[in-house]
Amino acid sequence: MTDFPGSPDSAARERDAAESASAFAHPAVAPDRTAAYGDHPDQVVDFYAPRDGRTGAPLVVLLHGGAWRSPYDRAHVSPLADFLARRGFAVANVEYRRGGDDIPRQRDGAEPGAGSAGPVAGRWPETFDDVAAALDAMPALASRELPGADVRRIVVSGHSAGGHLALWAAARHVLPEGSPWRLPAPPSLRGVVALAPIADFATAVGLGVCGGAVTQLLGGEAGSVLGGDAGAVLGGDAGAVLDGGAGSVLGGDAGAVLDSDAGSALGGDAVAVERAAHADPGVLLPTGIATAIVHGVEDIVVPPTVSEAYVDAAARSGETVGLTLLGGVGHFPLIDPSADACAVVAEELAQLAW
Repeated sequence: MTDFPGSPDSAARERDAAESASAFAHPAVAPDRTAAYGDHPDQVVDFYAPRDGRTGAPLVVLLHGGAWRSPYDRAHVSPLADFLARRGFAVANVEYRRGGDDIPRQRDGAEPGAGSAGPVAGRWPETFDDVAAALDAMPALASRELPGADVRRIVVSGHSAGGHLALWAAARHVLPEGSPWRLPAPPSLRGVVALAPIADFATAVGLGVCGGAVTQLLGGEAGSVLGGDAGAVLGGDAGAVLDGGAGSVLGGDAGAVLDSDAGSALGGDAVAVERAAHADPGVLLPTGIATAIVHGVEDIVVPPTVSEAYVDAAARSGETVGLTLLGGVGHFPLIDPSADACAVVAEELAQLAW
């Protein structure tokens, strides 16, 4: 990949590759119990009991990342689940349906995988159906499978695309009227700890996060990360996005990204814009749910600008969201039990859970 002004340099890419290799080097950890919350093979939850045998342990509901794409499943965060269980938490590691190269794009009439070099991001509406169903079923499932868990103290956490889903799960009571996932009242959660989340769709689309995954998730037109309107995202600095990708936050007009909205970022695509109103955490505010975000300053996969945009949006809505920025840390140490950043994650969870 050629370096462009503002794009990640070779050292940043090498660091990211090393961090990714470390996080994915851990063998998968088998759960203590597995239970289904639906009939589809992906509608399952792996449960990890607190390793010290305590009762009354708070429950962490963990949503894995991977750009909502099928090659990435819950197994890659099972070492994190085990790490948290060794810290005294009960853990529910949730699987959900993701996009793949075997399904049509998120529009009627499109060919499978059209316009994409790899699996499509997400399944609409199944990805959201599953997260909603899993959270709704969680108190009963956890009580049955982990009798030592205190289902009155649930904290939802997720990494990257899973961080998006964690924020979304805590905002279902502020979804638009008529949404099939809307709750009549706030969910019974102690809080949310989102790890490098794709938290604000306008900013993520503008930066081309995860190869246009947000646009794919929402059923945006194939062949364009930005839905054809790059200028609307960066206030005219289209080259900063198209040349720099996610790294353009360092050299492009980041302020213009933060001032844009999902509609302009998606180029006026009617399907994607309508769906964004039901899926973008950055517009589902305020939630009234205690929320903390942990993000690496050196993250070139989901730049911290994405989380900062969400925090700013929350502040405009009258809500305070905690943001911990970790220096010298990229995207993957947050889920790597061998990294110091993982201890920070555990502490953030503990502050909300206990």
